[in-house]
Amino acid sequence: MDLPIIVGIDGSEPSLRAVDWAADEAALRGAGLRLVYASLWERYEGACLAHDLGKPSEEVMAQDIVDTAERRAHRRQPGVKVTTDLLPEEPEYALVRESRTALAVVVGCRGRSGLTETLLGSVSVMVAGHAYCPVIVLRGSHDNQARSGVRGRILLGVGEKPAGTAAVRFATEEALLRGVPLEAVRAWRRPVHETTGHPLIVGEPAHLYEQHAVEALEEALRDVPEGLQVQRRTVEARARDALLAASHEADLLVVGARRRHGHLGLQLGRVTHGVLHHAACPVAVVPEPA
Repeated sequence: MDLPIIVGIDGSEPSLRAVDWAADEAALRGAGLRLVYASLWERYEGACLAHDLGKPSEEVMAQDIVDTAERRAHRRQPGVKVTTDLLPEEPEYALVRESRTALAVVVGCRGRSGLTETLLGSVSVMVAGHAYCPVIVLRGSHDNQARSGVRGRILLGVGEKPAGTAAVRFATEEALLRGVPLEAVRAWRRPVHETTGHPLIVGEPAHLYEQHAVEALEEALRDVPEGLQVQRRTVEARARDALLAASHEADLLVVGARRRHGHLGLQLGRVTHGVLHHAACPVAVVPEPA
């Protein structure tokens, strides 16, 4: 079965930008595009508009949002097959359920709540933390325009257990599809008790920690195709800070999210949570098997 790329739409500018980005991604992958509008609270708004048109407010607002998004997707990528769906439920739960049969889910960094884009919307956090497929959150440009391939690189955050991970495979595939280099970053830090300036403490221990980071990168990238240009980089810093700095020069940041036993779905760690809120480019959160 050919899986579609799903976009969560709500009529906000970030969600329309997500439509653009997802349409480009669908074209790259030869996939279909499915626009999903889900809401319960819309029934409490738009009463005046509905009264003028003689229709229920939910029907008027939801259909208008879907039609607008569909037209935008067709303008962006005329060759991509687009389908739509209206779901009478909370968007976060609808999108997590829909992720079971999706190639990826794309969402804006915030919805229609009016909150500043420096913070991620609750729907985006919920979907990124619990989806069964990769979730791309459209961070970065704030002018309602999606720009594909501006910086010409895919950024991969390499974590503690990188070998053969889904995140590595996803980032590799994205770089190959776009024909751009893959930049893999592994952050490392010395324990606090080894960060003094004493010459007998600094030096060899620091070299060992950096060497471990280099080895982790090599292990993570051991199955990357030879034809792909890969840039390996180790950084002495917190992983969150290293990835946020590098995100300014990337078209997409890819990070993994592991399942935790005893919790529902995926739980976002501090690094993933941090880059979702503050990255300068779109962020792909890729679920990792237990």
